[in-house]
Amino acid sequence: MSLISKLKCITFDVTGTLIAYKGELGDYYCMAAKAAGKPCPDYKRMHEGFKTAYTDMAKKYPCFGFAAKIPNIEWWRTCVKDSFIRAGYEYDDETFENIFKRIYASFGSSAPYSVFPDAQPFMRWLRQKGVTVGIVSNAEYRYKDVILPALGLNKGSEWDFGVFSGVVGIEKPDKKIYEIALEMAGNVTPEETLHIGDSFRKDYLPARAVGMHAALLDRFKTLEAQKWSEEGAPVFPDLVSVQEWLTKDETIKVAGSNVN
Repeated sequence: MSLISKLKCITFDVTGTLIAYKGELGDYYCMAAKAAGKPCPDYKRMHEGFKTAYTDMAKKYPCFGFAAKIPNIEWWRTCVKDSFIRAGYEYDDETFENIFKRIYASFGSSAPYSVFPDAQPFMRWLRQKGVTVGIVSNAEYRYKDVILPALGLNKGSEWDFGVFSGVVGIEKPDKKIYEIALEMAGNVTPEETLHIGDSFRKDYLPARAVGMHAALLDRFKTLEAQKWSEEGAPVFPDLVSVQEWLTKDETIKVAGSNVN
């Protein structure tokens, strides 16, 4: 019996699994600054500044300010301003607002992202097989309402439900986000569900902790992938390989098979 015949639901991480960033963060911050009449920021400094600012904001106000009831745009305004300051750039309020509006609009559109070519066909194949397809992502509401649809990944044709940290107030690796996914899928059992992601810590471990099956994608040939396999995770280079794995005539194992 094939693995797919034993599953009622498959959930996906988003970034690194279904979509990827185009270019570098500095590209968009630089374009916004130049549009406001300012010199292009140093890419490396900008990237490091953003990483630190984002980490601090996520720690102080997790899930994009959900618990603190901070509006999404205000959470990002603070984060972006701190990113520039940490990178060594300070602007007057009017200039910064012009820069921020461009950055916020860019990352709320399809512009900075590309869809992996195997994502849409695989998700549609699953739904044709009668499998419920879900999204489990540490992302804000714009992914659900704007970004994924703009990229051709639509609710109703590619996926059935989504659990986004900025909407539910819980984020990976908290296993509660996976429990919410099981409920939203119609209270399917963990044993009938597979989660596919690209992070051992945020995707594989918590999904397994609630009893779900889990598999990881290593689209960029990372050094960590070998360790994932050694820890018992099924690891695949793409969703085409996952589809082959799912349709093999074999008995599904809770821990899964090691695949590289």
